[in-house]
Amino acid sequence: MPDTAMPALSNLKFGVGQPVPRNEDPILLRGGGRYTDDLTLPGQLWCVMVRSPYAHGIIKGIDTEAAREVPGVVGVFTGADLAAGGYGPMKCVLPLKNRDGTPLRNIERPALAMDKVRFVGDPVAFVVAETKSAARDGAEAVYIDIDVLPAVTEASAAAAPEAPQLYDHIPGNTVLDFHFGDAEKIAAAFAGAAQVTRLSMRNNRVVVCAMEPRSAIGEYDAGSGRYTLHVGSQGVFGLRAQMASDILKVPADKLRILTGNVGGSFGMKASAYPEYLCLLHAAKLLGRPVKWTDERTGSFLSDQHGRDHEVVGELALDAEGRALAVRLTAFANMGAYLATVAPLMGTGNFVKNVQSNYATPLVEVNTTCVVTNTSPVSAYRGAGRPEGNYFFERLLEQAAKESGRSAIELRRINHIKEEALPFTASTGSVYDSGDFTAVLDHALEVADWDGFAARKAESAARGKLRGRGIGNFLECTAPPTKEQGEIRFEVDGTVTIITGTLDYGQGHWTPFAQVLHQTLGVPFESIRLVQGDSDLLIAGGGTGGSKSLMASGAAIIEAAQLVIEKGRAAAAHMLEAAAADIEFERDGNGLGRFTIAGTDRSIGIMELAQRVRTADNLPPELPASLDVRHVFDQAPQAYPNGCHICEVEIEPETGIAEVVRYMSVNDFGVIVNPLMVEGQAHGGIAQGIGQALYEHVAYSEEGQLLSGSYQDYCLPRASDLPSFGFVSHPSPCKTNPVGAKGCGEAGCAGSLPAVMNAVVDALSEYGITHIDMPATPERIWQAIQSARG
Repeated sequence: MPDTAMPALSNLKFGVGQPVPRNEDPILLRGGGRYTDDLTLPGQLWCVMVRSPYAHGIIKGIDTEAAREVPGVVGVFTGADLAAGGYGPMKCVLPLKNRDGTPLRNIERPALAMDKVRFVGDPVAFVVAETKSAARDGAEAVYIDIDVLPAVTEASAAAAPEAPQLYDHIPGNTVLDFHFGDAEKIAAAFAGAAQVTRLSMRNNRVVVCAMEPRSAIGEYDAGSGRYTLHVGSQGVFGLRAQMASDILKVPADKLRILTGNVGGSFGMKASAYPEYLCLLHAAKLLGRPVKWTDERTGSFLSDQHGRDHEVVGELALDAEGRALAVRLTAFANMGAYLATVAPLMGTGNFVKNVQSNYATPLVEVNTTCVVTNTSPVSAYRGAGRPEGNYFFERLLEQAAKESGRSAIELRRINHIKEEALPFTASTGSVYDSGDFTAVLDHALEVADWDGFAARKAESAARGKLRGRGIGNFLECTAPPTKEQGEIRFEVDGTVTIITGTLDYGQGHWTPFAQVLHQTLGVPFESIRLVQGDSDLLIAGGGTGGSKSLMASGAAIIEAAQLVIEKGRAAAAHMLEAAAADIEFERDGNGLGRFTIAGTDRSIGIMELAQRVRTADNLPPELPASLDVRHVFDQAPQAYPNGCHICEVEIEPETGIAEVVRYMSVNDFGVIVNPLMVEGQAHGGIAQGIGQALYEHVAYSEEGQLLSGSYQDYCLPRASDLPSFGFVSHPSPCKTNPVGAKGCGEAGCAGSLPAVMNAVVDALSEYGITHIDMPATPERIWQAIQSARG
């Protein structure tokens, strides 16, 4: 581990490993948070978007005259207005290639559709007015003349020969024909296998139901030629780069992104949306700030959706049950436009995660990425990682049933052994740590696997089917990118951390403060966190891919070491000693002190920072402050893993499935704050249960969204969930200074297979071997009726 490694776990009250409550909770619970919609700027105008009511059609004309006459309306804008501004498009940034080596067929999306509309909700115009109600009235007065065309909403259907074509330059609606793996070797492995298991699986599309709808305010200063965008995001540094360079076509210093509190995102608020350019354009033209806040119906239509893959999985085993190869053949629905990282989930993240923690020597992924007349699809909590684990776990369970083997023994046989670490997977990932079989065995013990028969009998006595399922998982986090770690000693005695990740509900303030408190010994209660101002950043990878603590934590540790180096020099001057004789340590209260070795002469770090800042006539070689601005370079991705065990009850006469028992054992490496990590696991599990049993985006044949509100789209409620058991079985990560592995998306990775394996196990009494997500009462009931004949 690097020299800047995290100090050993301690008993410090606010140190690493302590379950410290979140600093921001008292503020948020008292209503003291500041979300984008809470802002009202002087002279502010309101914006309302005009969206297509049709999924596919040619725009013949847009009549805005009536809208301009609505009282209070100050501007109506169409794509032609934006085109005159010379702005750039939104597009995919991934350098992916087709199997023949040619680049993917990208789509340059303008903020407002001009030639065609391609999904219900596609923005074609916007109205700006003195009030929101006036803007809404103006939007309703805009008339769009659309020559309606046939629509297609399923990826496999869009790739069919006679499907409606969305773009002239994308034949067959296929933007990417992705392939990974040695097809010849894998074909040979399947040909020589003792057993081949094949399953058709659907990774259902979901709405990203963030607590806070998207909202933004655009400003423009004519004197400086500078834009400001107040917006909920997942990282202001990256969003500024996209908006300034690609869309506004201005230098980065001509745009400031400000993000306050954010009510959830799960991947959806990571990149630019059409509304943001519209607001900035109007603010520049009208000379006043312009605000837009979506309503929930608009969110269902306009926000990027998650998941949506049709997959055929195949698993080849030898006579002893060892995996020889796994192959995925998939259609990935991109929606009507390519979001910034849209193809990643069904391509690279399938590749990296389908192997999980099994020593599978060969992996092949074939994915056809297709555009359809639906809302664009992008990252959603896990972004291909939970799916990869789900596919392998369902294949393994099915293989066990087909061969009469124990699925638990199949897992043990195929697990990468601890002594084989570091292990280089066939996909290129290098697993540095873990004890996967021990985690499985621990989960079986704490979940009382052996007591299931009695519980099943008790359920049967009440007329219920009971099933149990295992969700073994390993996910490859996003690799931490360059990240800022700035430490500032303020005049008021507080210490500010500035970093480029962004808290959109996770609670970064507390664990980051714990890391700094333990490393540098500054008082925990004095530490503040600043993240959401692009003007303060020189680097920042944002939050996503379960990497924030690994990135910002490492940056904070390295910055703290630089503070200590500066402090030794300053303390030597103040204490009239040689710098080589100055030692840094924490006192009995956990506070940092600089001491002359072998003496009791010392100075605390907070006092030293204040004296350095106010001292006159310091020698020129000494620092003028202890402040440090540092950029952590990067670290490899990490590999959180674990095992979830779920039990469900099903009422056969109604098809209603209920999760009644749930346990997880997790290896997240060094856990800085166990209270918060457990909360992250709970959230991921709840979302996994939602996708597995309740959530599904449905479109009509014409492309109309049938599940466009919470009357038609079901989320799990608290009453649908049991208490979640959580146990930690850590193996510290060896490739980053914190020793952490990431935890934010792992709950989804373990819960999808655990829940669905439990549902299938319960239904196995009827000979049912597979059911797709979501396992709604209707689907379960129909499966039972079909099995009964």
